[in-house]
Amino acid sequence: MISIDQIKKLRGETGVSISECKRALEDARGDFDKAKKILRNWGRDLAEKKMGKEAGIGIVETYIHPNKKIGAMVELRCETDFVAKSNDFNQLAHELCLHIAAMDSEKDTLMSQPWIKDETKTIKGLVEEYIAKLGENIVIKRFARYQI
Repeated sequence: MISIDQIKKLRGETGVSISECKRALEDARGDFDKAKKILRNWGRDLAEKKMGKEAGIGIVETYIHPNKKIGAMVELRCETDFVAKSNDFNQLAHELCLHIAAMDSEKDTLMSQPWIKDETKTIKGLVEEYIAKLGENIVIKRFARYQI
């Protein structure tokens, strides 16, 4: 029997819907780590399905390092204005700016780089997590890093 506390904990760590967390825990027979892996796989599958959808709405996020010597800008796209205005989407844009400012990123390698805040995840994996969480295609359209 899956407890509500297990579901809440999994939702808190992943941000995925309660029903998906419950289903993952049931499929994993209560094994928390296995349920997280199941959700990651489902997220990848969803990301693959969503990649064909047009991401015509979005935001531009910026970050300037406190020393005023490094700055980053990212254009992040999604499918709807509702998601573009969400805190989660804005948080992803901010995290991407921080990553770009910290790394000397080239566009063709950004997605395969380990995320600076959790090196067990790549930028591609991070974006896929947000695709699963928000249920929309998300695309890093452009980015720039400036340094003096």
